[in-house]
Amino acid sequence: MIGRKPAARPNKKGAKSTKPAPAKTRSQGASQSRARLGDKLDAWQAHHSTTAIESLLRLLGTPLQSLLTWLVVAIAIALPAALYVALNNVQNIGYSWQDSSQISVFVEKGARENAVRELSERLLEDDAVNAVDYITPDAALAEFRAHSGLGRVVDDLDDNPLPAVLLVQPAEQAVNPQALEALRTRIADQALVAEVRLDMQWVERLHQIMQLAGRGVLAFGLLLAMGVLLVIGNTIRLAIENRRDEILVVKLVGGTDAFVRRPFLYTGLWYGIGGGLLAVMLVAIGLWWLSSPVAHLADLYQSDFRLRGLGWIDSLQLVLLAGLLGLLGAWLAVARHLSQIEPR
Repeated sequence: MIGRKPAARPNKKGAKSTKPAPAKTRSQGASQSRARLGDKLDAWQAHHSTTAIESLLRLLGTPLQSLLTWLVVAIAIALPAALYVALNNVQNIGYSWQDSSQISVFVEKGARENAVRELSERLLEDDAVNAVDYITPDAALAEFRAHSGLGRVVDDLDDNPLPAVLLVQPAEQAVNPQALEALRTRIADQALVAEVRLDMQWVERLHQIMQLAGRGVLAFGLLLAMGVLLVIGNTIRLAIENRRDEILVVKLVGGTDAFVRRPFLYTGLWYGIGGGLLAVMLVAIGLWWLSSPVAHLADLYQSDFRLRGLGWIDSLQLVLLAGLLGLLGAWLAVARHLSQIEPR
């Protein structure tokens, strides 16, 4: 009948059930989750470390081929490094900047000793002055008598004709021609100064020679650095061709260019670092081989000059520079040849 409640459906035991039927639930599929930034960084770091170790082990697996490449890189890096060491040693041979740029200040004849010493103290207050040596007239006359061979003529003189002299040693930052000329002008303006002598022509020549040698070493180093880039780039190109099928498979399964590029970049880095270490060893062996005859020659000239090699910081910089060259050469080779390998 209309308006009558429907009778409850009996259960298996015959009892009437008043519990409502459960609602239908939607079926849920696989849930999606985003990786945290920390997990991505850990995975990125783990892949870099694994790739670096595998690249090094791959090079060590072919020792002869790797050694030949390391030797080529080492020779190309050791040559400008040896020239740089030679240039530094030339600058330390006795005829250094400070010794060749010494300024002779002749004091007015008859000046009192106290006034000359006050002048010396005023000169020391200048930041461009490193030291001032005071030579008295008597000391200057005694030195002239000893080295000129005119001792008898000097003894016949009634009066000492030589004035007091101040030998001014410029500071290290004032050994260029412009700074020396400015210092000479300031000294000439001082009271009691009769004459200031500085062989500017010799200083300018020495300055230009050192600049020319430094630029020559830099140009030679740049040329050999380009050679290192070409050697490592060609080596990486051959490695890419040998692993062409492997690269195709990795790209087919979704490997990115950065993923494929990474092993070759580490290979170039290891080539550069290994060549840099061998270059440091070659320079050290060359200096050890030359140190004994150079020291013997210096002793014959009564000099304490000794060859100076690369320090720890210079050696570390050389190795890091070689590693950067290897990395750059590998990057150039990979950027050019990896794009040509694409699955069809």
